[in-house]
Amino acid sequence: MQLNVFKIDGTESKEKIDLPSNVFEIEPNHHLIYQAVRTYLSNQRQGTHKAKERSEVRGGGKKPWKQKGRGTARAGTTRSPVWVGGGTVHGPRPHTYKLEMTKKSAQLARKSALSLKAKNGEIMVVEDINFDKPKTKDFSSILKNLNIDGKKILMLTVQKNDNVYRSGRNIPKVNVLNASSAATYDLVNNQLILIQKSAVDELCKPFLK
Repeated sequence: MQLNVFKIDGTESKEKIDLPSNVFEIEPNHHLIYQAVRTYLSNQRQGTHKAKERSEVRGGGKKPWKQKGRGTARAGTTRSPVWVGGGTVHGPRPHTYKLEMTKKSAQLARKSALSLKAKNGEIMVVEDINFDKPKTKDFSSILKNLNIDGKKILMLTVQKNDNVYRSGRNIPKVNVLNASSAATYDLVNNQLILIQKSAVDELCKPFLK
């Protein structure tokens, strides 16, 4: 697959870049994409949720009233689950949500996500972008020149570039990541993947070993 390389002023350069067919032109495995996204989101959860059960609620050591003679229900403690302020029945307990995928499945899911994006025409390659200092206005101007401002965009860079990252982080729906660290979830959770030219090799490197 060949794509035109766009300049930051929005015009097409005469240069074209080849995207490996074994990464960008495979038949997408939708189930593995689903599994990868589910695994990623599950692993973001802390699992620290907790509700106090009957034995953990403070107080309730004294019987609130005598067993008989009041004409009302018997009660042994005010911390019973049927009382306001009592313990929770079958409440949430801390536990891990960690899921795992095999390396082979994870790689296929990532390639499937890239192929799906390429198939839908949702990948664009742009020349390398560098800023002397963080400048959101300049970053926004580049998006306008490329006619993609307002879209949910994932920009992939060849390495962590603080000036580019800090220039894009304040723009709504724009996410800037290192190409090697973008998960399957990141690759599908956008309307367009904007890849810097030098980041293409970095993105494909894990699949070409």
